[in-house]
Amino acid sequence: MASCQKEVSNFLSQINAKKHLNIFLEVFENEAIENAIRIDAKIKTGTQGKLAGMVIALKDNICYAHHKVSASSKILEHFESVYSSTAVERLLAEDAIIIGRVNCDEFAMGSSNENSAYGPVLNPLDETLVPGGSSGGSAAAVAAGVCHVALGSDTGGSIRQPASFCGVIGLRPSYGRISRYGLLAFASSMDQIGTITHNIEDAALLLEVMSGKDEFDSTVSSKPVPEYSKLLSQDHGFKIATLDDCIFHDGVDIEIRERFKTIISELESHGNTLVSESFPYLDYMIPSYAILAMAEASSNLSRFAGMTYGYRSKHAENLETTITASRTEGFGEEVKRRIMLGTFVLSEGYYDAYYSKAQKVRNVIKKYTDKLLEANDFLLLPVSPSTAFKLHANTKDPIAMYLADIFTIQSALAGVPSISLPLGWHSNGMPFGIQIISRMFEEEKLLAFSEYLMDKFSRK
Repeated sequence: MASCQKEVSNFLSQINAKKHLNIFLEVFENEAIENAIRIDAKIKTGTQGKLAGMVIALKDNICYAHHKVSASSKILEHFESVYSSTAVERLLAEDAIIIGRVNCDEFAMGSSNENSAYGPVLNPLDETLVPGGSSGGSAAAVAAGVCHVALGSDTGGSIRQPASFCGVIGLRPSYGRISRYGLLAFASSMDQIGTITHNIEDAALLLEVMSGKDEFDSTVSSKPVPEYSKLLSQDHGFKIATLDDCIFHDGVDIEIRERFKTIISELESHGNTLVSESFPYLDYMIPSYAILAMAEASSNLSRFAGMTYGYRSKHAENLETTITASRTEGFGEEVKRRIMLGTFVLSEGYYDAYYSKAQKVRNVIKKYTDKLLEANDFLLLPVSPSTAFKLHANTKDPIAMYLADIFTIQSALAGVPSISLPLGWHSNGMPFGIQIISRMFEEEKLLAFSEYLMDKFSRK
């Protein structure tokens, strides 16, 4: 096994060679080398942590003390965090090496990584295509081989969709499994830190380390954290519901549909029970998610006013112009669009017509999802209707961009865990993910089943 220092040096060389992909906003070169040397010494004495030598890239909305964090937005230009997120603290305590912060859609708002104030990330598998978003930099980093694993955040699909587009594994845990303390907020009732990896073992180990109670986040579950990395024994005899409204939807690429047919047939032949289920609320998914997410974004982003930290406009003359000019110049177009729509749906006279109704729809979706999962071990559906699309193809059409998340929103609204597995390859040469949803806080079963699927169907 190569030393940690050698691993870090190799990754730094790869990062330099692949600068044109625009993955990294900042590389912690000297710090990563110093930490690698320190951890190599611990390995020699047998005192290393669980993650010793694992090189990790951080999405640029996760705080790391005394390092910049900007959510890829001009409004947080030059801002340096004074504390680390709980997730980062727990990774460092187990001797992980953080190599840098990676690009993302501004404030995690986007499905293509084209909304960043620092330019789009290119898909390392085909540089004419998007890597997906908002955790596009995280997915591209793992796919490009410039780190072992990466952390991302998933609000409506922001880990799973880019994982699908880049041919890697993207895990969104149950809401409240990992603390959100130190994650810059977009939509607090749906935001969740998760992982992008090459294999299930790494995803399980990272989840094991980061999960659990946290005094700084009252929404975190107090449920005991299983040793996920030791619970990956492969089993069969599962009962799996296929969401046919999603798999055989007219908007789904025909090759993705055909791949599902093959996987369904092979799962049955291996002793699993497959049942067809309908999901009658598909058309309500994006409208309800959009209303709720934009409302929460409007509230969360109100703190960025050019007053105490971050960007302040040079045209600021008084309180009103400071706030107005700083936000106008500091936020990108998509962020401003979502703030304005969110403010509208929360305004007097429209709150009940939009926000309250969207909450009721969310409740219906959650109850129906939970009902499906009571009767079945897992739900099987696509991650996205297509493989990665061309750069700038949807930038002028927000609705088309939102539709890229149509199948990932369900688990976000319901708060249940889900994963994207790279089990499909299109004739256009690009990968696509198969999405699995499981019951709340049953990640150990989701990960074991995912290991089973990766062994049976990866590259077959």
